Amino acid sequence: MPTDGSSQVHGPASGVSAMPDTGRRLFLNRELGQLEFNRRVLAQARDERMPLLERLRFLCIVGSNLDEFFEIRVAGLKAQIALGADNPGPDGMRPREVLAEVSLQVHALIRQQYEIFNDEILPALDVQGVRFLRRREWTDAQKAWIHRHFIDEVMPVLTPLGLDPAHPFPRLLNKSLNFVVELSGKDAFGRKSGIAIVQAPRALPRFILLPPEISGCEYGFVFLSSILHAHVDELFSGMEVKGCFQFRVTRNSDLFVDEEEIKNLRTALQGELPQRHFGDAVRLEVADLCPQHMSDFLLQQFGLTQDDLYRVSGPVNLVRLMQVPDHVRRPDLVFKPFVAGIPGQLAKRSDIFAAIRKSDILLHHPYQSFKPVVSFIEQAASDPNVVAIKQTVYRTGANSELMQHLITAARNGKAVTVIVELLARFDEEANINWASKLEEVGAHVVYGVVGHKTHAKMAMVVRREQGRLERYVHLGTGNYHSRTATLYTDFGLFTCNAEITADVNNTFLQLTGLGKASAHTHLWQAPFTLHQKLLEAIAHEADEARAGRPAGITAKMNALLEPEIIEHLYAASQAGVRIDLIVRGVCALRPGIPGLSENIRVRSVIGRFLEHNRIFHFKSSDSVHLASADWMDRNFFRRIEVSFPVLDPKLKRRVLVEGLKIYLDDNSQAWEMDSDGHYHRRQPGRGRSRCAQMELLAELATRPDVSV
Repeated sequence: MPTDGSSQVHGPASGVSAMPDTGRRLFLNRELGQLEFNRRVLAQARDERMPLLERLRFLCIVGSNLDEFFEIRVAGLKAQIALGADNPGPDGMRPREVLAEVSLQVHALIRQQYEIFNDEILPALDVQGVRFLRRREWTDAQKAWIHRHFIDEVMPVLTPLGLDPAHPFPRLLNKSLNFVVELSGKDAFGRKSGIAIVQAPRALPRFILLPPEISGCEYGFVFLSSILHAHVDELFSGMEVKGCFQFRVTRNSDLFVDEEEIKNLRTALQGELPQRHFGDAVRLEVADLCPQHMSDFLLQQFGLTQDDLYRVSGPVNLVRLMQVPDHVRRPDLVFKPFVAGIPGQLAKRSDIFAAIRKSDILLHHPYQSFKPVVSFIEQAASDPNVVAIKQTVYRTGANSELMQHLITAARNGKAVTVIVELLARFDEEANINWASKLEEVGAHVVYGVVGHKTHAKMAMVVRREQGRLERYVHLGTGNYHSRTATLYTDFGLFTCNAEITADVNNTFLQLTGLGKASAHTHLWQAPFTLHQKLLEAIAHEADEARAGRPAGITAKMNALLEPEIIEHLYAASQAGVRIDLIVRGVCALRPGIPGLSENIRVRSVIGRFLEHNRIFHFKSSDSVHLASADWMDRNFFRRIEVSFPVLDPKLKRRVLVEGLKIYLDDNSQAWEMDSDGHYHRRQPGRGRSRCAQMELLAELATRPDVSV
């Protein structure tokens, strides 16, 4: 193995061979890894085994992912370049290099996205009687209906803005639908501008369903952009419209709050949130028919270059088509519904505390219901024996039944403490609103620790029983969010184990009070012990393998990026440890490199549900941990996270089978990663097809979906 420029793994690992240079040969780039993930999602839109309307959803998900990618990751790269930052990252790439490669790959990805939309999805929908009516093909009856809709529902809310010295280019909202209109002639005041901007208010639906007798099919839609194109001349009376072209600008949406300078985080955030819609432009999307001189004009207005321009053949915002399946009543074109299961312990007992006293309870969402988690807080809110409730809130949604129960608990005189993470990206406003409502009823609301996002998923109920105070806790890998619990795979654990509940209580005391971090018996907590505990666990497997004893690591997470963890995994591989990693999204580790990582396999599973749980299994100690944290720098060092063990032998076996083994056996929705960061979809071959998510539905849900 090459030794030039090598580095030793730091920490508890011993007997480690020399590493190659820590640049491009050792780590993969984060941004390019995110684009690889989106290619895997896009492949679902092309997969004919998927229900047709679900393929459309996957196409929209790619659009949504790319929006956030530009708002955060590309915006961050541009900010680094603007500040003159030129240092390479762990992968050895400099910001300018990354941005140039990102531009090339995203242009290709978006071209493929629209090719699938136009050449595969739309024709297949048309065959099923779901049509998007093209303007050039409108019948006279359709033209009349659409014109009336324009007059009654669209025109009254539009405000065309002619550009002249008194009317400069408007300040346009992030990701809003706009039209640049090229004009000739003079208006009533003798002005001759030549260009106007029309912004479509967000209140207007981006597609309209026509009556079947007008559309000539069961479901006939027309795009708002088509309606406006057809009637834009009515907004500019007496002027000649030479062209009308839709466009959309994406802006930097990362909030900046100087946490060391502010006195009130909530007040500071409330001041920053409105500015999110008007950050620096990072991407311009235009219709493919937009002439060069008009796109150049728009680029100039937004301070962008040709590399930032994306021409699309269709709507500039495919994300809004995510709502189409909700308007089409065709069960055969969507995933079959299922009813999430309820564990037997809870089905037999209405008293959730009695059920937890009998044994620990494991929930596997979405295959098993999130309702027991809501019931946990609901029962606590009304139980006269409950004296206190403590909970962390990262993402919970604008309409949360669980938050309402916390409010009820406070009104009922319980001591309610809620640690609300105000800096949960894109959920800041909802969290501020819940914080205000909780404070109004007397709950203690804490905004975590300055400089560290509170990402741990913990709820604790303190109950008086037979003259003593007993603690019950719920720990999870996912957010306390009823909707995402039906879409994301996560584990949740109920327990009243005295040592675990004491650890949870100590963690709450750290978050709400002041003092040194206390030692935990079972919980691994970031930013204090989680990183070091994982390094030690990985190194221990390496030591066991060198001693000729059984060793192995199987871990599942959303992202793997932290360099020292990766170096320890490389060292364990060199020691002969078999390592299986199930990483849904970005993975900076290079598997399968002789002499470095030949014992490491990396796979990603993409399917109906978003894989979200974090599971860590170390074979030599037979320990199984569930966690709120991915293996990323931010999770280890800039967040409050917890990793907790599954101690009950039966539940531990469940996690190993349901969370790991079944995914390692998947040959339908699993993708294997090569050492260059590219993925290849696994195929059943001559064996039977295995799909982890469908098998779990069949096993755990009460009315399973048997289709892919």
